[in-house]
Amino acid sequence: QVQLVESGGGLVQPGGSLRLSCAASGSIFSIYFMGWYRQAPGKQRELVASITSGGSTNYGLSVKGRFTISRDSAKNTVYLQMNTLKPEDTAVYYCGVAPSPGGSFYWGQGTQVTVSS
Repeated sequence: QVQLVESGGGLVQPGGSLRLSCAASGSIFSIYFMGWYRQAPGKQRELVASITSGGSTNYGLSVKGRFTISRDSAKNTVYLQMNTLKPEDTAVYYCGVAPSPGGSFYWGQGTQVTVSS
């Protein structure tokens, strides 16, 4: 079992920045896949960014060039640096991890990000 604890959400003005963190704990030694997803009201959950244990990253088109995902594998923690935030980035952000390829997938509880003046 894996537990995920997210932090760093909040209210920010357009053009501002936030950094999200997600720490994984439980019966794990390492984590293959770590990602950030978001879900806005009335919309489907979408991938924001992901990173594998090998360092391969993937970004959603709407956040490329503005958001950066990184990880500290020793701490089983993934980060999302969000810059130049826009009102359309407002959503609940979820951390999702898969300890092994094709294995179980775990979700965090979500953290609200609101971009508004």
